[in-house]
Amino acid sequence: MAHETVAPWAEVVPGASYPMRADDLLMLPDDGTTYELVEGRLVKMPPSGVGASGMAITLAAALHGFVRGNKLGHVSGADGEYVLSRPDEPDTALAPDVAFVRADRMPSRDSTEWDRPWRQAPDLAAEITLPNQFRPEMAEKARIYLSAGTRLIWIIWPKYKQVDVWRHGADQPVQTLGIADSLDGLDVLPGFSYSVADLFT
Repeated sequence: MAHETVAPWAEVVPGASYPMRADDLLMLPDDGTTYELVEGRLVKMPPSGVGASGMAITLAAALHGFVRGNKLGHVSGADGEYVLSRPDEPDTALAPDVAFVRADRMPSRDSTEWDRPWRQAPDLAAEITLPNQFRPEMAEKARIYLSAGTRLIWIIWPKYKQVDVWRHGADQPVQTLGIADSLDGLDVLPGFSYSVADLFT
């Protein structure tokens, strides 16, 4: 994958009119590609493949069941965009494979914002990496989430069967989990636990 400094985990789309806004993402054709914005520039990732997609659904289902059962908030999938930039900055809008926003931070279901990119950082973001993505570039993406206020990030590495755990205030992963470990919701989702081994089977 050819990378640009603005988004080393993705490819900048040439020829797009810049700066773009998060609402412009809603007008893009559904071509099977995941698009994000970084500092107003459109970037794209290739499709994740069936295995990674299934892993995202598995994790989202586990989180959704826990969150809905305890009325804690909202879980979104890979089409859910979050605007992480401040109002006076060009839009940065990322679409984690799975995310959680607690109930007191959600927009109203009756609001116009509900069906648009949410202008806030998720409390939890999970990213499932592609085979041609590497730790330094995904670390840059994790830091964007953290600087916007995301409190817990799971960077999932299918090729290593590992999960890097990032926490608010840290500049590096605070832990790397293996198949003998479990994902822990910590203070973001107290009581949530999911086996890393189950994630990869």
